[in-house]
This record gives sequence, C-alpha cells and structure tokens, in this order.
Amino acid sequence: MAGDDLVRDWVDGWVVSRGATPPLVEPWGYTIHVGQAEHPGRHVLGATNDGVTEDDVRKAAGSTRARAFHLKVFAEPERVLPWLGPEWEPYGSGDFLMAKGVTAAVVPEVPAGYRLRSWTRSGVTRLLITDTDGSFAARGQIALVGASAVVDQIETSEHHRRKGLGTVIMGTLDAAAHAQGATRAVLACTPDGRLLYESVGWRIVAPLTNAKHRGSAAA
Repeated sequence: MAGDDLVRDWVDGWVVSRGATPPLVEPWGYTIHVGQAEHPGRHVLGATNDGVTEDDVRKAAGSTRARAFHLKVFAEPERVLPWLGPEWEPYGSGDFLMAKGVTAAVVPEVPAGYRLRSWTRSGVTRLLITDTDGSFAARGQIALVGASAVVDQIETSEHHRRKGLGTVIMGTLDAAAHAQGATRAVLACTPDGRLLYESVGWRIVAPLTNAKHRGSAAA
C-alpha cells in the first residue's frame, strides 16, 4: 500500500483514537483540531519520503501562528527542519511511520502475576495490564476505520519492562483488529517502541519529523 494512503489511514484512525475533530483536507495534507492547551491541533503532511516537497512543508508551516500547534512530516529531519522557520521547535528524534498486514494470530499468554483487561467503546478497543496489586503495568489501543487499524498509546511502565508485556499488548491488539475485519495496521512509533514493533512483524514506511510552534510572539 502506498505511503500516502497509509498516512490517511493513520490520520483517520488517530482522530478516532484520541477523540479529535475529523481531519480537514488541505492541499498539502490534513489539519486536525485536538483541543488541548498544549496541543490545540496539528498539521500532517499527506506525502511520505521523496514525495514530501519543500513547498508543501513551507505552506503547512505558514498556515498557523498558534502556540503549541504541532506539525508532522513523514520525511527525514535533515530535509524537513531547514524548511521551517525559527518559530518551529523540533521535538522527538528517531520516530517512524510503520505498517503491517493483519492476519489471524495466536494471542500471547499473559505472564504469571499480571492481569489483562480489554474493552471497546466508540470504535476504540483498549487493553490494560495490571499486576496483582492492581498497579499499572502496560496499555495499548486500536481504532478501526474501514479495513485499517491504527495502533496507539502503547506504553509499558518502567518497573514492568522486559517481561513480555509489550508483546502481549501488540499480539492481543493484532487479534482484536483481525476479529473486527481489519486487513492492515499502521502506527507512529518512537525509538523505544521500534524494536518491539519490528520483532512482531511491523515494517518502517517513513521517518517522522515532529515540530511545535512557539507562538505568534516568537514569529
């Protein structure tokens, strides 16, 4: 599947997962209003890799002066960052857009001493793993839009890492996506998650450059 189509999958699923506004289609991609003080909204370029152009990045970057507005571009930071003005502050490093096909799979067993809970509401399936005391250990969720499942909010507590909980979350979400009719899945990952995702069959589609607007005073 083309990178541009996977970006649209990710955008559509992300807004469902986070309860944001439906994406507004722009000539260069999408605008999403999130409605948080430190994340009022985000621009997402619709192209990936060599399809990302300087003209589109500059148009997207120039279309807002709002403080803490985010910009997501699926291309190398070395290319993208010189196209942004000083009012844009980069954050994150080594992030990627990743994808995989969804097939029937054996759900991993939950390690002894942990409990897995699952529930679905408003199109989002959420998983929570706790220890025997009920303390948070790991979580994750998927949002389905058509045949695509967007994986989101994957997190494992520092005190419960390297125990296979991330593999349980990913495998259980994969099975849930398949049961709900998804044929493909997409996510945006940090360097911490990349090795886990690659170990369970995900592939890199494009690097992800992140930036946040400093506000009109900076401009």
